[in-house]
Amino acid sequence: MTLRQPGWPVARAGMSVGLLGGSFDPAHEGHVHITREAMKRFALDRVWWLVSPGNPLKSHGPAPLDRRIAAARAVMQHPRVDITALERDLGTSFTADTIARLQTCYPGVRLVWLMGADNLASFHHWENWQWILGNVPLGVLARPRQRISARRSPAAELFRDYRLSGRKSRLLATGPAPRWCFVNVPMRAVSSSAIRAQGAWPG
Repeated sequence: MTLRQPGWPVARAGMSVGLLGGSFDPAHEGHVHITREAMKRFALDRVWWLVSPGNPLKSHGPAPLDRRIAAARAVMQHPRVDITALERDLGTSFTADTIARLQTCYPGVRLVWLMGADNLASFHHWENWQWILGNVPLGVLARPRQRISARRSPAAELFRDYRLSGRKSRLLATGPAPRWCFVNVPMRAVSSSAIRAQGAWPG
């Protein structure tokens, strides 16, 4: 059994916690924006950023983890948002493994996996993606030019009967998986790759 380690975020049974994973290479105002929207739209008590050691789907590595975490904490300052290196501490590389371990570490906490619509479009390429949808609610936030491809994705088609309407988004965390909700939010067209391309974030 995995036990919580000192310094990990605190959550009580019955709380709803959104998990936003990524390399955050670097974190930017777009991440801040979708975090705030997720808390509001899905009625989340807290959001944890899971700054990953590396992305298994990417061929090149990100900037050093400690540097990315420091930059994320400088960008995202909110009393109900925690910037974490939980995947490093858990030794997990894939989202399904991370979620399974966190469910063990935080019994009774209602975890919700958060993602942009672009990730839903490619979600069927993730390791054990059907297990993820079957074990935690999924909160999907629209991003520019990705709405149609996300709604027509294999994951959306296979789990279409478990979709909550946007009007019921605040109920997402209150029921068992599988359930997912797609919400349209005003998005900010900024990306980590664009910031790196501009030379503002040397890797």
